[in-house]
Amino acid sequence: MVGNGKMNPSSEAEEEGVKSLLKWAAKYGIEVSESCSSLGLGHCLGVSCFPGAGGRGVASLRPISKGELLLKVPKSALITTDSLLSRDETLSLALKAHPSLSSTQVFTVCLLYEINKGKASPWHPYFLHLPRSYSILAAFGELETQALQVDYAIWAAQKAVTKAKYEWEQAFTLMKELKLKPPLLTFRAWIWATGTISSRTLHIPWDEAGCLCPVGDLFNYAAPTEDPDSFENVENWQNEHAKDDLDIHHSQRLTDGGYEEDVAAYCFYAKKNYNVGEQVLLSYGTYTNLELLEYYGFLLEDNPNEKVFIPLDLDMHSLSCWPKESLYIHQNGRPSFALICALRLWATPLQQRKSIGHLAYSGCPISKGNEIYVMKWIGKKCDALLKEMPTSVEEDKSLVHLIDKMVEYENLGEWVKEASAVFGGEFGDNNILKAAYGVEGDNELTSMVRTKMLIDRWKLAVQWRLMYKTVVARCISYCTDIINSLSTQ
Repeated sequence: MVGNGKMNPSSEAEEEGVKSLLKWAAKYGIEVSESCSSLGLGHCLGVSCFPGAGGRGVASLRPISKGELLLKVPKSALITTDSLLSRDETLSLALKAHPSLSSTQVFTVCLLYEINKGKASPWHPYFLHLPRSYSILAAFGELETQALQVDYAIWAAQKAVTKAKYEWEQAFTLMKELKLKPPLLTFRAWIWATGTISSRTLHIPWDEAGCLCPVGDLFNYAAPTEDPDSFENVENWQNEHAKDDLDIHHSQRLTDGGYEEDVAAYCFYAKKNYNVGEQVLLSYGTYTNLELLEYYGFLLEDNPNEKVFIPLDLDMHSLSCWPKESLYIHQNGRPSFALICALRLWATPLQQRKSIGHLAYSGCPISKGNEIYVMKWIGKKCDALLKEMPTSVEEDKSLVHLIDKMVEYENLGEWVKEASAVFGGEFGDNNILKAAYGVEGDNELTSMVRTKMLIDRWKLAVQWRLMYKTVVARCISYCTDIINSLSTQ
């Protein structure tokens, strides 16, 4: 897991912070073990550090069986719009004058309003434990956005930023009426609250915005292992894509917890067996790396649910009955079922499409010649795509390594000078320095914090494009293998 925004409890201060959180959690009825560990949860879990695998996370203190109840967080400890409104009549009355705000906007305002109370808020110890920043796409600046390099990823980042600004502007009047402190009125504060809600909320049946679940959000993410595109025939594809109710069921099945009315608590369960000391992971659902970056601010180096999209001609889309979202390349380089089917039909002469279209739709190869033509087209398309990129796979690997070495330098300017000699384009006109120190009025400490946040986001952008290019390169190898295999038959 890369860049999940969770702190690493390596210092004594951070460990004391975790202890303080768990002590507070116990008062709210969240089961905390006193005997197993000072950082224990329940009778089988403990907060621990997993360097390179999400940072702070939850470890098993004893063998855990699949399906076992791991943790129970009472409703009284959950932070929801309702729980915040019920405690403050001023907030409730103010919101009634702004009925056009979405449920997420309302929750965001409520969260900032509660933060505004400081120590007077009953959730103050939990708020102190939250990350100080998030690397979600809505937090990306122009430098990080352009570093993604791929058009649809750049568009996703720009859309996320535009949407966040629009929602902030819509809610600004309400926040002023609530007399929030100036720092909490800023767009930066809105992005922080948005990141908190986007990356940490869990589903509850009574509010679309979800809930914040103290202690329950200590679990790190594990991608579902089910392959959402493992279609063997058209019936499987139709069952997966044509029925909304099945999609909803599938989504729920991929999660590892839920709110249970009979016990009035959010309950978490083990999805697999765990040995002592293993990190206990939860699945939030099926996400591509771009979606993980958009909603959670991290990436998975080996994401089984990754989808890479390559540019397709308009006539290919017009011939296809499949949605654009199904025309992609898997993380292992294999073209999706729908993409192969669509290209087989497109590569068929116009006068033959009607008579043999049923073969394409069922996933059957039309002919050896057709299959070779399709694989050659995909391979050439992918090859051209990589050659058009501003940087290569190897250059991106070197750049990630160089970013990691930044801590060895005394100042950012010295590091930029060396990096510019190798990667001139991305460092042209000191773009990094301008983006980091471009805000007037910041003191040295603020500039340092801003710089670290920017570099973290920039590194994620470089890592994302590297993963994208790696999948495209795998697709070239896959197509080449298929062509060679068919040519020898």
